[in-house]
Amino acid sequence: MKGYIEERAINIANYIIEENATVRQTAKKFGISKSTVHKDVTERLVQINPTLAAQARKVLDVNKSERHIRGGLATREKYLHQKGAV
Repeated sequence: MKGYIEERAINIANYIIEENATVRQTAKKFGISKSTVHKDVTERLVQINPTLAAQARKVLDVNKSERHIRGGLATREKYLHQKGAV
């Protein structure tokens, strides 16, 4: 079981780095919770491969800093579509 978790953590980090993916996108892709993605990258991966963990963390930090912008754009799109439908 431990080998599976370590392999999953590495796969998750590689996916985040290659796709510039968010925690939510990664969780959906791997069929796991956002909490598990976060724990794999911030805790488990640091012990397995610190360099890979740092790279993935950098992507997640950028995504976190931009999330309020993405939320605003999503809300804007929502209301633009509603206005056009009315």
